[in-house]
Amino acid sequence: MSLNSYRSNVERLKKEKANLERDLAKERSKLSSLQSSISSITRSITRNTTPSTLRSKTRQIDSKRKEVSQCQKKAADLEIKISRKLADLNQNLKKLEKAEEYELKKQEVESKKRRGEEIRHAITLTRETERQVQLQNQLRGSRFIIDLTRLPESIKVLFVASNPTDQPQLRLDEEIRSITEKIRASEHRDSVQLVSRWAARPADILQALNEHKPHIVHFSGHGLDNGELVFQSDDGSTKLVSQDAIVATMSTLNDNIRAVIFNACFSSAQAESITQYIDVAIGMRDSIHDDAARVFAAQFYSAIGFGRSIKQAFDQGVAALLLEGIPEEDIPALFTHEGVDPEDIILVRPAMEFSGLSHPNTTLEQTYEHL
Repeated sequence: MSLNSYRSNVERLKKEKANLERDLAKERSKLSSLQSSISSITRSITRNTTPSTLRSKTRQIDSKRKEVSQCQKKAADLEIKISRKLADLNQNLKKLEKAEEYELKKQEVESKKRRGEEIRHAITLTRETERQVQLQNQLRGSRFIIDLTRLPESIKVLFVASNPTDQPQLRLDEEIRSITEKIRASEHRDSVQLVSRWAARPADILQALNEHKPHIVHFSGHGLDNGELVFQSDDGSTKLVSQDAIVATMSTLNDNIRAVIFNACFSSAQAESITQYIDVAIGMRDSIHDDAARVFAAQFYSAIGFGRSIKQAFDQGVAALLLEGIPEEDIPALFTHEGVDPEDIILVRPAMEFSGLSHPNTTLEQTYEHL
């Protein structure tokens, strides 16, 4: 959840607690008035009170005592509700305090990161220049001709986003923007096609999967701790989809899909269940902040675009969280189908053909060693 969401929860709980306390004050005032009235009627009974008047006053006292009992019960119920509301408020205040500490730490890390950007950029440029010079020197004496017209194998990523209006709003546009930038900056950017489906409703899932035939499906939005994913209804409000429904959907379309990423809170159970039919799935063990979800996903696809394996891409996503100083590196979880090694799954692979020399795992540097 975002910092604003925590603050909103705290303010809401404070208002609810204040309303309950106001209702309790009314009941106590009414109770005091009833007790005063009973005392007044009791004092009015004297030796000179006639039998009929005495019976009337007795009935009045009995009636007001019943009202006193009702008030006492309401007051007791309100006190219990206030106590529970106070406990919720204290719990949310602790969460808010933790979120504020996280935000402060993130700002400090970003400040340090900015100071080191120029040094890291200079080192990267130097290494790349040296690599290019080395490769050019090797190529000058080569008898072989490299076929640069062959592109790496192409994959399609389907980004499914849902952000209902009655839920705390997530920055999903920032997430897909970061993913797009990382893919464009990768070595094999032309081999990764990113398509998106926004304001997704449950009925949109099958349509999008059939239409795009993706290799990676990326769900981004809210998740509940009972395993349900949050989609949208026709009016933009929340529509929950169960874990069983998602698993059943994936089981019917597992011919193209190699990996599914649930970039949503409490989605690890979804990911683990889906590996009955899909090679690899990633989910979140707990709630995850917007920034953590964005950083992890962006670096994951950056690694995919550089021809890394699913396992390496996952590890790089976790490493990116550590580099950014985001203390949520233990939340992403990687699950695989029985007998599948995520280290062996490389979705974007350069197609190497050098005068009949070809191997699916050969890198440029390794190939040049044969020249």
